[in-house]
Amino acid sequence: MPLPRTSAVAALLAGALLAAVTGCAAQEPASGTGPSASGGSADCSPGALPTRTAGTLAVGTDKPAYEPWFSEDRPENGKGFESAVAYAVAAKLGYPKEKVSWVVAPFGRATAPGPKDFDFDINQVSISTERRQAVDFSSGYYDVRQAVIALKSSKAASARSLADLKGVRLGAQVGTTSLEAITGTLRPSAPPAVFDSNDLAKAALRNGQVEALVVDLPTAFYITGAEVTEAVVVGQLTGAGGGGEQFGLVLDKGSRLTGCVSAAVDALRADGTLGRLEQEWLSDAVSAPVLR
Repeated sequence: MPLPRTSAVAALLAGALLAAVTGCAAQEPASGTGPSASGGSADCSPGALPTRTAGTLAVGTDKPAYEPWFSEDRPENGKGFESAVAYAVAAKLGYPKEKVSWVVAPFGRATAPGPKDFDFDINQVSISTERRQAVDFSSGYYDVRQAVIALKSSKAASARSLADLKGVRLGAQVGTTSLEAITGTLRPSAPPAVFDSNDLAKAALRNGQVEALVVDLPTAFYITGAEVTEAVVVGQLTGAGGGGEQFGLVLDKGSRLTGCVSAAVDALRADGTLGRLEQEWLSDAVSAPVLR
């Protein structure tokens, strides 16, 4: 992606920051999902932010980096929705692809208190009040819903309502809003199975340890289409724990970069870039039945 002219980037970021202050941004974040208060604002001069290493932007994500968010477990290749978003944000901040480095940041560690070894992290992290106690978030870059997947041979595959899933053995990855959706929305009669990773959760689904999994909707379509093809998307969730959810970029608590990164995300939403990237990389995540 070519680096925009310095004056153009500065003007765009300044405009996005002004819109955030005046409340006139093209799309306001959902309530409670804007950037956290930071310890001080940085000068958003392109390519000159107070990053961990001067002149370089360090981006964190987990390993393995899953489809459709990344491709080939290589975040640096620019393929997959989140890889593309990370490079688009970097470009808005004045860092071309060759000035972006990637670091491994396990999901739980990225959202835990304490200093980070990245400038921002991108890893399907949902913005929440609880997580805000430990980290800063950018504006939301993706609006997401949770979904239920089950083996086609399972009774859970025929569920058409939340009530139909009450007696189903459900599972999700630890520390995720998918797990929160089980306890807060689905409320099954038995405690959910909790897994350290989606790979372990998928293995449990295959071997019958659980009857259904809860994951975000794009991941649900990828799992059923490419990884566990004997499974099906049962439906998507709405309401508390299932709707109004956004993914945000994670930063150190009180980071001086938070305002600049949020301004870049807001600008990408306003100019249509986020929508185009979503259509390019997540177009398979089409509508699914809503479970009520």
